[in-house]
Amino acid sequence: MDISVKDLQEAISIRQQIDNLQRRLSSILRGAPQRPTGLTAAGRYFSPATRAKLSAAARARWARTRRGGGAAPAKRKGQLTPAGRRKLSQLMKARWAARRKAAGKQKASARKKGALTPAGRKRLSELMKARWAARRKAGGK
Repeated sequence: MDISVKDLQEAISIRQQIDNLQRRLSSILRGAPQRPTGLTAAGRYFSPATRAKLSAAARARWARTRRGGGAAPAKRKGQLTPAGRRKLSQLMKARWAARRKAAGKQKASARKKGALTPAGRKRLSELMKARWAARRKAGGK
C-alpha cells in the first residue's frame, strides 16, 4: 500500500474532525435519555423481563438437547426402509432377468444391426482391393 504524506495528513485531519463531532454529539445528548440496551439483531427492544424469559427458554431447550430428551428425532424423509430396499431389489432382479430373457430371444431371431455377413465382408474386401489397385496404378503414371 503506497500512501503519500499528503494523504496521511488529510486522513489525520478527517479523523480529528470525526473525534470533535463525536465529543460535541455526546455533550449534546448528555441530558437526553439513554437508548435502551436490550436490542436484538433485528433491532427490536425487549424489556429485561422479556429477555430473561427468552434466555430461560433457550437454556431449557439446550438442557433437553444435552440430556437427550425433548423432541423426538425428525423422521428421515426419502429414505428406504430395509424391507422396502429388499422388495425393490427383488423387483429389479426380476426386471433384469426379463430383459436378459427378451434380449436372448432377439439375438436368435434377428442379427445385430450393422454387422456384416460373411458374404458382405468378402464383397467389401474385393472392392477395397480393387480400389487400392486402381490407386497404385494411378500413382505409377
